[in-house]
Amino acid sequence: MDALGNRIVVVAFDGWNDAGEAASGAIEMLRESTEYELVHTVDPELYFDYQYTRPSTKMDATGHRDLRWPEAALWRPAAPSADGSPEFWLLTGVEPARTWQAFANEFIDIALRDDVTGFITLGAMLSDVPHTRPISIFASSANEQVREALGLERSLYEGPVGILSVIEHFAERAGIPTANLWASVPHYVASAAPSPKATLALLDRLEEMTGIDMPRDRLRTDAATWEASIDAAAADDEEMTEYIHQLERTRDTWDSPEASGDAIAQAFERYLRRRGDGPGDHKR
Repeated sequence: MDALGNRIVVVAFDGWNDAGEAASGAIEMLRESTEYELVHTVDPELYFDYQYTRPSTKMDATGHRDLRWPEAALWRPAAPSADGSPEFWLLTGVEPARTWQAFANEFIDIALRDDVTGFITLGAMLSDVPHTRPISIFASSANEQVREALGLERSLYEGPVGILSVIEHFAERAGIPTANLWASVPHYVASAAPSPKATLALLDRLEEMTGIDMPRDRLRTDAATWEASIDAAAADDEEMTEYIHQLERTRDTWDSPEASGDAIAQAFERYLRRRGDGPGDHKR
């Protein structure tokens, strides 16, 4: 855990990095588990295209209509750790539409000012995986020390990226180590968003990586209900059932004792290249 220090920013954005709302769902669970206070929020005029990400209105309890703009913000625990044990800060919001370098640098400057020690980005992509098996998490880092300390992979992906990869790049350049976790969400249940099973898998791996405990019993129940609902839908569709069995056979081969970690990582990279996107890119 020393590789990422004790003040870790967990990053997730709505949008193309967030299949099944798995990553943003993980941030939401973290927000619910601890009281947070706002550190910094961006000026939406600088980074968002309102024709793509429109402002919205909402009525409060008194009937007053409030106008809400798309946002991206950094949050810290309201009660910081007194003994120096690891804690999560949260960076979340809507993926910006423009000036990504300025956007990333704005948050990196705040991180440097507040002595942030590490970043962990969370993403999710639609993949050829079965909903009946554990959700695959690809854990990697561009930082050699982090990879060695936490046993992570080194991604060999080359191609288009999203805002997560940009933030990772600028954080590493500023001397703040990073790691990233990507969940593989079954593509055939894309319309059944959100995907609590993928959110649970991200949080399980996040706890394993950092040692920070987080309650998620409700999420386990939601994940089981989600899986059961897809089972019920597939039971009435022979073609879908056979397709799921095919995915299960492929996944079981990956999980067999004969399959090495390198082989699985290589298969993951081949899948990304076949899609033409990858970690940091869109979810469709």
